[in-house]
Amino acid sequence: MVAFGANLHFGNMGPAEVILAAVAELAVAGLPVVALSKLYKTPCFPAGAGPDYVNAAAVVTLRSGMTAADVLACLHQVEAKFGRQRDQRWGMRTLDVDLLAIGDAVLPDLATYLHWRDLDPALQRQAAPDQLILPHPRIADRAFVLVPLADVAPAWRHPVSGLTVAQMLAAIPAQDRAEVVAIGGSAASD
Repeated sequence: MVAFGANLHFGNMGPAEVILAAVAELAVAGLPVVALSKLYKTPCFPAGAGPDYVNAAAVVTLRSGMTAADVLACLHQVEAKFGRQRDQRWGMRTLDVDLLAIGDAVLPDLATYLHWRDLDPALQRQAAPDQLILPHPRIADRAFVLVPLADVAPAWRHPVSGLTVAQMLAAIPAQDRAEVVAIGGSAASD
């Protein structure tokens, strides 16, 4: 599962167009999207850091033999095609494609996952892991991820907490959920 976010234009494409173009690029990279959420407008995170985002989530099909590192490399290639620069953690971006989970994999191991999941919020903005952590350590905290993910994988169960996407979303404060507003119908038909 992957999550998309964009809040800057790339060429003549706005954030919504960038996300839809990135979906097509994922197929070219060998990660065809089998389910795509609606597009959502969400407040910039952290608040005040830039223009509002467009977010979406998708379920992709992996090629046989693909490792998590292979998937991440494909996602980074797609981001680069749309001008992604990693100048600042949680900064504005033309495109962000996050690998949220691969089935029930916990990578690189449970202790490392728990370290990053439980990292003090004050340190989260400063510290970044030097390796892939799955599932994404912040997945249960972010309405802008869970609302779109509930469109495409509400029954996916977190391999550490045991909670489904629907249950994690229900635990998010109502005000945070309300800030994630659908732009229109299914992104695949927009």
